[in-house]
Amino acid sequence: MIQKKLLVSNSEVTRCIFGSFDKHARRLEESFGVRIFNRADENGAGDCIVIEGEDGAASRAHDALSYMKKAASLGDELSDQSVDYVIRMISDGAQNELAELDDDCFFVTARGKPVKAKTVGQKKYVDAINKNTIVISTGPAGTGKTYLAVAMAVKALRTHEISRIILTRPAVEAGEKLGFLPGDLQSKIDPYLRPLYDALYEMMGAEAVARLMEKMTIEIAPLAYMRGRTLDNSFIILDEAQNTTQEQMKMFLTRLGNGSKIVVTGDLTQTDLPDGKKSGLAAAVRILKNIEGIAVHEFSERDVVRHRLVQKIIMAYDRDDRERRQRTAERQSEEKKRFHATRARKEGQK
Repeated sequence: MIQKKLLVSNSEVTRCIFGSFDKHARRLEESFGVRIFNRADENGAGDCIVIEGEDGAASRAHDALSYMKKAASLGDELSDQSVDYVIRMISDGAQNELAELDDDCFFVTARGKPVKAKTVGQKKYVDAINKNTIVISTGPAGTGKTYLAVAMAVKALRTHEISRIILTRPAVEAGEKLGFLPGDLQSKIDPYLRPLYDALYEMMGAEAVARLMEKMTIEIAPLAYMRGRTLDNSFIILDEAQNTTQEQMKMFLTRLGNGSKIVVTGDLTQTDLPDGKKSGLAAAVRILKNIEGIAVHEFSERDVVRHRLVQKIIMAYDRDDRERRQRTAERQSEEKKRFHATRARKEGQK
């Protein structure tokens, strides 16, 4: 049993680290098998967080607390999700990757909320968008694929790197038949594009978005409207790309014009295409992954920044999918064995 100490000069940072009713400290204790408590520093320099436990466990808890101290000192909110992420990274031995996660805020929303990468996966995604002309991003829901892409697009517009933003997604219903929708053409397609509006409103405010849409500086349209166009000096985002066909994906990517950037996002586990239709996103990842200027970025479930249950839901579905594939493979193997046994028996009878 050893003790490790972490000095914190600001009591507000200490409160942030421990969380309301010490919930963050209790989470660390459960995860690493240590005891964590706070006491005044002997030299009067502030607070002293003490970690008691076995050598390896205490070291891991100290690494986690050190990162949490750094984040809290910079004004970051330590949510349940962010604490869980730090614990997972430290437990997986990825503290070096965690140390690479910088604290640069690359954008501020209309409400003054700073936008920055919250996970290593998100940082690599933002870096890929900065360095490449086309970025294809796959991964589960809640990893910030669309949110960060829209933030990067608005940033590029504000800094005059591009002259317009184009957001598009395929108009595919998520397992429901909505029938004929009332209203004009814009009213009919708006439900499919609502998530893109939501992201833009948060970044810029509804009035600014409406004003820029009137000027055609921002355009939100179904994927079908992209055919035949050449998109110059634009930041183009294709959302929900798992619902594109291979033909649609090829059509979209070849719209790229001079001075433009494309970001394609999608979750290959949530395809809503009719049976028998292959996803254009899956094909694009396979075909384009080794082309210079095109980056393929894959998020994992540990990059999920929504409610902690979202990650558990994703992992449960992935586990069920693996088990179903294994059962199918075993069944097919048994059927193959029975077929060969039957054929051998019939040949023996002859």
